[in-house]
Amino acid sequence: MDEISYVVVFPTVFSKNKIPQLISNIKKILKIKNQKFKSVKRDGDIILVHANDPVFASSAINLLFGIEKIAIVKKIKNDFQNIISEITSIGGNLLLKGEKFLVKVEGISKGFVVKDVEIAATSNIIEKKVKLGAYPGTDENYDKLLYTYLTKNNAYICIFSDDGKGGIPYQSQNQKTICAVYDEISAVSCFETIKQGYDVKIIVCYRQKSELMNLAKIINQIIPRLVQDKIKLEFLQLKISPNGIKNYLIYVNSILEILLQYSNNRVSLALSPVIHSSDFIDNSLKMIFGKKKIPILPLTGVDSNLFIEAKEIGLERNIKKLEKMVTISTSEIPSFSKKEVESALKSKKNINIQIGPNNVHDILDSFENH
Repeated sequence: MDEISYVVVFPTVFSKNKIPQLISNIKKILKIKNQKFKSVKRDGDIILVHANDPVFASSAINLLFGIEKIAIVKKIKNDFQNIISEITSIGGNLLLKGEKFLVKVEGISKGFVVKDVEIAATSNIIEKKVKLGAYPGTDENYDKLLYTYLTKNNAYICIFSDDGKGGIPYQSQNQKTICAVYDEISAVSCFETIKQGYDVKIIVCYRQKSELMNLAKIINQIIPRLVQDKIKLEFLQLKISPNGIKNYLIYVNSILEILLQYSNNRVSLALSPVIHSSDFIDNSLKMIFGKKKIPILPLTGVDSNLFIEAKEIGLERNIKKLEKMVTISTSEIPSFSKKEVESALKSKKNINIQIGPNNVHDILDSFENH
């Protein structure tokens, strides 16, 4: 019997019409992460990856957007008796003493009902693993899920599975946009822009050099999602006071003015109606339309999920700071600082990053050597 383990990628419902792009991104991320693979191909609504090291390959692939779930699986023929036997064998090996388990089978069945597979496999596990004391749970209450997915010809029995990042595949919008990362809110906004399938150019803005360490760590969590082995970043310094709401809004408006200097037709804004006043957002939109460009508001509709996304990009320690930032309370619409915008554009520093384990140090070293 074939003992090879495969990686199976389950696209999100929004990605099922974008599977070719997702396959392309999977191949790219595996090459970037130096993970060798024999094939990446479609089997119905899922993607089957034959990788040399399924554990490391699944970890690399799960950096991508457009994935609902990713699993390491055993692949067998879609045959009633074989499926029951394999679920019983693998399930028995995965269960710990006294665990509640749930057998779940989905997909295309041939000549049988998936419910019959679930019942038969559950009975077999109870009978053959009686010493374990494992017993069946319910859809709402179980310790371990024994999941199997069926395609027309094959059955995939999960050994391990993990949730994906959602969204749609990077670049599937076929549209380039520019965004700025300058704090926690803007980082989540940039993350969401990529998650929504845009091809993103990132500029990084800061007020004081003391902010660079935090920004470098944030950027390090975002750039692997761009599915590129080399990234060009631009850093600009705006010498605006970091104290007070008014100065913060001047800072945000000044960054928008900088974004409008670039040739990109689409501009991603780190603004949300649940954080900023409608007047402030309207003013920003007018600035963009005034330049005949198109605004993107990736945070529209994102409420408490903002904090979930923040954790996703490694901002657990910054949650308290983020909570303070989202309670901005002002109806004032300060203008941007023309002087600081001009100075920032002159201060622009280009940094080329080869994606790897030393990204943060590479960024900071570039400033030390400047």
